[in-house]
Amino acid sequence: MSKSGGNAFTRQNGPSVAVDVLLFAVGRQEPENYRKLPEHVLQVFLIKQSEIPFIGQWALPGGGVGPRECLDEAAYRQLASKTHVSNVYMEQLYTWGDLHRDPRTRVISCSYIALTDKPSEKIRDGEDARWFTVRRKVIEQREEITEKGYMLREKILIQLFAEGVTLRTVINTVKTVEGKISRVWRETVEPGGIAFDHALILECGIERLRSKLAYTEIAFNLMPEYFTLTELQQVYEAVLDKKLIKANFRRKMAGFLRETSLMTKDDGHRPAKLHCFKPG
Repeated sequence: MSKSGGNAFTRQNGPSVAVDVLLFAVGRQEPENYRKLPEHVLQVFLIKQSEIPFIGQWALPGGGVGPRECLDEAAYRQLASKTHVSNVYMEQLYTWGDLHRDPRTRVISCSYIALTDKPSEKIRDGEDARWFTVRRKVIEQREEITEKGYMLREKILIQLFAEGVTLRTVINTVKTVEGKISRVWRETVEPGGIAFDHALILECGIERLRSKLAYTEIAFNLMPEYFTLTELQQVYEAVLDKKLIKANFRRKMAGFLRETSLMTKDDGHRPAKLHCFKPG
């Protein structure tokens, strides 16, 4: 949780309750050749910590839950106050309760995923916050057959890039499957400048976002009202970090789209039809 943004925690008998928000967007990197399409990249919003215990490190926007707030209300409030982003899609991700996740006091945090199609560069006065391009890569993988199922061990590298800042964190994950029951355990091996356990939250959030692209309409929360089919595919590819076959992708998306009479007017590119999301 981002202490620089507001609610400092004091030691008390019971645990404090916080929210942390993974704000994702898909940004555009303009190519040097104006005739080429811009590259789309997955981005996450981080805030640089200005106070101990993680001074100079980067954290998700978040903070304490007020005594008369529900978790969702606190998440929307913290997001709006730290990023000036409001009225966006948000869903709960996971609850984090490791005993030592915050060295100041016992803190249980409910994490959220938020998606926006309009990355805001506005931040609170005195805070250093940026959009980071994020890439996730499995660098080691080992599967073991167990007596009751199997175990999958992975070492995951997450790299984050912003102007003048590069962060690199390494996470170990262990997934066990026994019959119908599966569990996932995560551990930060190299924090790499990311505060608290927010590297774990980020890895979990990327995995959730990628998996939900396969069976939900969640990606349209990363899109503007009108978009081309190519732009939609580029957003999927940015989140999944892999290329997709155009014909297969368009066939899969057909039921979610409504073709409009509008066309693009970008200089240097052939005009393309604009589409919009068609609610089910």
